[in-house]
Amino acid sequence: MSLNRATVIGNLGADPELRSLPSGQAVVNFTVATDEAFVDKQGQRQEHAEWHNVVAFGKLAETCGQYLKQGRQVYVEGRMRTREFKARNNGGKRHRAEIVASRVQFLGAPLAEPIDAAAIEEPSIPPADEAPL
Repeated sequence: MSLNRATVIGNLGADPELRSLPSGQAVVNFTVATDEAFVDKQGQRQEHAEWHNVVAFGKLAETCGQYLKQGRQVYVEGRMRTREFKARNNGGKRHRAEIVASRVQFLGAPLAEPIDAAAIEEPSIPPADEAPL
């Protein structure tokens, strides 16, 4: 018997990349950063970030593409997969470990959308002779 299960809680490193496969099925890719703090042999506090590649398909991919943004904290559950592909520049074989997500839960409050400064109307300042004292 064997078990292939991965679970991470971390923050998105960039906005998800949503696209469609030739079959029309939605697929999304994003990275999640997890961090750990430890004390080294010299007694100095160190921090290390680990980056996890995540892929999701179908309705889950569409939902992730719509609601996830860089910096958002997420819980990801799925299975590990190592994929082999040809590198674009020299054609050599490359390997990529990724989590094929079966569940993605959005944690924390959604990140605020940036407000376009041009959309905010400043109240006009009345002339000095009309300003209340």
